[in-house]
Amino acid sequence: MDPFVVHVARLRRVPGTRWHEVRTGPVDPEGVIVVRSPADSSVPEGAEAICEATLESFAGGVMVTGTVAAPWRGMCRRCAAPVEGVLRIPVRERFTEPGAGYGDPEDDEAYPIVDDELDLRPMVRDAVVLELPLAPLCRDDCRGLCPHCGCDRNEETCGCVAPRDPRWANLDVLRSTQ
Repeated sequence: MDPFVVHVARLRRVPGTRWHEVRTGPVDPEGVIVVRSPADSSVPEGAEAICEATLESFAGGVMVTGTVAAPWRGMCRRCAAPVEGVLRIPVRERFTEPGAGYGDPEDDEAYPIVDDELDLRPMVRDAVVLELPLAPLCRDDCRGLCPHCGCDRNEETCGCVAPRDPRWANLDVLRSTQ
């Protein structure tokens, strides 16, 4: 049984009814999320997400409000060191039945309720993918790699001097020689 599938028939009997759910399971067991390069941030394979949410019924569907937490890993954009962390994402999404007012087939902003069951996994996966850091840093003051010798400036200093840009060479006469 899928840990993110919630049976909501009893919840939907009376609009305004609330349930609190905590569900834990793999973020992407089907392999939908594809990592294009080693530098991309991603959820570690087999990692589990925690969805803690309140489900509230309304006429025609269920509103899900809560948080999704999932681990991530990536590569620092300045020094290429491995970086990891935990995403904590607030979510508020509608789940509707097709043809029930809000959930007509053209409503692409709501997740479906099928046979009185709602599947939280697509919502969890979407929230995680949208919040993965695009260019993470290992720390805010990361100094990166030297573009000339490649040393990690966070661990050692190098004596490399940046070459002068010939486009600005005519301005060198304005520099003080003191």
